[in-house]
Amino acid sequence: MHVLYVHQTYPAQFGQIARHLVRLGHRCTFVTRTPAGAEEGIERVQYRLSGGATKEGHYCARGFENTVWQCDAVYRALKKRPDIKPDLIVGHSGFGTTLFLPELYPEVPLINYFEYYFHPSDTKFGFEFRTDLGWEVPEMKHMRNRCRNAMMLLDLQNCTAAYAPTEFQKSTFPAEYHAKMQVIFDGVDRTVYHGYGEKLRPPVRRRGVKIGGKSVPPGMRIVTYVSRGFESMRGFDIFMRAARRITELYPNVVFVVVGSDRITYGHDKAFLGPDQTFVQWVLEQERFDLSRFMFLGRVSPAALGRLLAATDLHIYLTVPFTLSWSMMDAMSCGAVVLGSATPPVQEMIRDGENGLLADFFDHEQIAQRAVAVLRDPAAYRPLGQAAELKIELMYGVESVIPQLLRLYESTANRGQSAARLVTC
Repeated sequence: MHVLYVHQTYPAQFGQIARHLVRLGHRCTFVTRTPAGAEEGIERVQYRLSGGATKEGHYCARGFENTVWQCDAVYRALKKRPDIKPDLIVGHSGFGTTLFLPELYPEVPLINYFEYYFHPSDTKFGFEFRTDLGWEVPEMKHMRNRCRNAMMLLDLQNCTAAYAPTEFQKSTFPAEYHAKMQVIFDGVDRTVYHGYGEKLRPPVRRRGVKIGGKSVPPGMRIVTYVSRGFESMRGFDIFMRAARRITELYPNVVFVVVGSDRITYGHDKAFLGPDQTFVQWVLEQERFDLSRFMFLGRVSPAALGRLLAATDLHIYLTVPFTLSWSMMDAMSCGAVVLGSATPPVQEMIRDGENGLLADFFDHEQIAQRAVAVLRDPAAYRPLGQAAELKIELMYGVESVIPQLLRLYESTANRGQSAARLVTC
């Protein structure tokens, strides 16, 4: 069987299942903006954009126009490769990269992966627009959200099957499409994100831990925060205020922050200076003792796994939006996770059973719950153990791959060739 994956980056959500299929003897090809090449038996075909939206176009329409250019680029790249004859196409919706492919492969079934359906205001799912910061969101931002789903709606209409990574994310889509959508998580790689035995795990850590080239002595507690970008939608400002309060209540603590000083999601850029980052904005609002923080930037998965296994507490905050891999990675490492009481987090964490929850906006409550853990890590270890078990049983790669294989097989069998996947 030949599976064609479509995503602007490689390998994104599809790397683990593609590698598994190759090991089973199937062929996998990625069409992507990542440079062409081959890796672990997977061929990459690069597509290049030949145009895009301009400032002359309507603000609300630019996103859709850009996705159409993506569709065009993917189509043109694959048209030059008549040797690629897939039995199944799997693509990430939202970037608009699969819409034209039925013109090339009219009989090939198509699966789309969906992450989030945007809503014009915060009335349905929460607070994508962080108005608590005193920022007045221009009405055009709300209007644009009414247009951002256009390509996803086309994909929902045209795909053979669909899936989303969590129940919450599926729930954001129109109810009339729910029957077409399954829920299958991306999968946590337990060979990377696990507890590393008991050597690193608190509270049995008897020796210091080296992080970012610095030694953290045994008596010093470690609190971690991980986000691809430091921004309001992931509560970076709230984390910083909570961290300052934690140090007032429990001084023997160091905060290890992983990620990039950039804005990945949301509307922060509209309210910042021309060259200002959200981190800079936060640091200008209040005073923080930065000697308490270790900003590591981006780290390798292996380094992140070791860090999450060693942390005394992992804080994860998000508005109702896509769930970050980092929280699931922390749970898989056996970390005690303190998360925001928002729907995507509440789907995974039950307060007091496999983690802790606090109000997203209440940095004092976050600090109080954090300090309780730091004062007695042993009492909270069962939460981390329960979190790790949940990932192992339900969300690890070993659990997810069979679900994806069943989806692939059932969808492929709707096409002309009923190629059977080897199940594991």
